[in-house]
Amino acid sequence: MTADFGLLMLAGLLCATGVYLLLERAIIKILLGIMIFSNGINLLLLAAGGPPGSPPIMGRGRSPDAADSDPLSHGMILTAIVITAGVGAFILALAYRSYQFTTVDEVADDAEDTKIAKRSPADAWSAPDRDLSDDHTTGQPTELGDHVDYDDEDLEEAEAEAEAEARARAVAKARSRRQDKNPDDDKEGGR
Repeated sequence: MTADFGLLMLAGLLCATGVYLLLERAIIKILLGIMIFSNGINLLLLAAGGPPGSPPIMGRGRSPDAADSDPLSHGMILTAIVITAGVGAFILALAYRSYQFTTVDEVADDAEDTKIAKRSPADAWSAPDRDLSDDHTTGQPTELGDHVDYDDEDLEEAEAEAEAEARARAVAKARSRRQDKNPDDDKEGGR
């Protein structure tokens, strides 16, 4: 199979231009970068599909030596066009909403991201992946303590023990409730 060098160069140029625009701060430039990058990838898929002018099927009047084109690449290009249109519409809606609030076309720095980037490695113990014995939904202390344990066997054993203790407490509580509701049952059973 021979590849069209001009088509490959154009695809590379479009991809490079798209990446350059993606790295800009303006939302519209980011949108244009995504569109141009997508067109470059579509051209690359088109070049990978086979030589131009070749039918995707074997038919009447076709020589057996002729090359055929891959129909999968054309289907992937159509799918990519639809996905790119959806992503473009979404980014355009985000740009419009951002412009309504800030009247600026630039992407603002994320304050939380800046704080995390400035944090020293000594503060790694306060990372969000550490659960320091509080339930993240209720804020109450948990029975197991730190849920993030990188030794899975110890964590599984602790969870099994806590589950067994919780079941035992539930059974004991149910028995005490039953006895509190029907104290006469014990007296009648003894007769």
